[in-house]
Amino acid sequence: MKILIIKLGALGDIITSTSVIDQILKHHQQDAVSLLTNSNFKELFSNFENLNIVSFERKGILNAFKTIHWIRKHSFDRIYDLQSNDRTSIYCALSGSPFRAGNHPRFPYHVHPANKYIGECHSFERLNQIIKSADIKPAKPLPFLPIPNNIITEVSSWLDQHNLGEKPIVLLHAGSSPLHLKKRWPYFADLASNLSKSLDVVWIGGNDDIELNKTLSINSGINATNTFNIFGLVELGKRAKFAVTNDSAPMHILSCSQIPVFGLFGPTYVRRTHALGQIDNVITVNDMIAENDYSFEPQDISKISFDKVLNKLRDKKLL
Repeated sequence: MKILIIKLGALGDIITSTSVIDQILKHHQQDAVSLLTNSNFKELFSNFENLNIVSFERKGILNAFKTIHWIRKHSFDRIYDLQSNDRTSIYCALSGSPFRAGNHPRFPYHVHPANKYIGECHSFERLNQIIKSADIKPAKPLPFLPIPNNIITEVSSWLDQHNLGEKPIVLLHAGSSPLHLKKRWPYFADLASNLSKSLDVVWIGGNDDIELNKTLSINSGINATNTFNIFGLVELGKRAKFAVTNDSAPMHILSCSQIPVFGLFGPTYVRRTHALGQIDNVITVNDMIAENDYSFEPQDISKISFDKVLNKLRDKKLL
């Protein structure tokens, strides 16, 4: 059979889906499987065996026609639409495929969970419901991101160059997209100052965090902004004792490292988007997690006190 998996979305959303995609591959190991994803994330799947990775530009009607033409040309026997937004629903509706699995209990999906999704569970659990409805064994709640050997060597060299290793390492991500500044917890400088007494602090992030991390690292910690790609950050996480982050892409990346990742949440909904396997390490203003989208109320992240975060780390016996 010819199989198509569709997964677009933001980086954190992609990482959350990796073990589900791997589970589909295992189920269809005798079949020809293609993944339609964002061009920015093709490298993430480069170590997945027997997976053909395809991307098209998403913006514009012409690019949409190109994508639909490619899908129809390949006559896929099955499509697993793990995105299930308006765009990919159109792809499926016009695909000509006789088997279309997706998130919504309506056209164009033949196979789907029974109920409408209203954020009553983590997005990963919902993806598992999709593949379970297609008689595929659910994936384990741990991102699947194999790390190339050369990345392991590069991270080891970087740690040696910065004389890291004598003390335990803590990774901090204080930034966010400039479009979502309300996600930024304002007390990272105080946290780093305290943690640096017994731990080596490393500031992580990308282009959006350059100026912020430059300022924060003046007083404490090593500035590792843009030092590592996604694979490198996962490997660096494996060498750390724990991490503290805002609700951001690094939070999801570090969930692949199997260390405690303490995610600080204010304006965003915990139940849908916490780092996979890290629900016990979530820190919120009032320690409450809404039951679904309708009962969620955004909070001011600055109301999470410095002492509350420090006490959480102590309760987990990390300090």
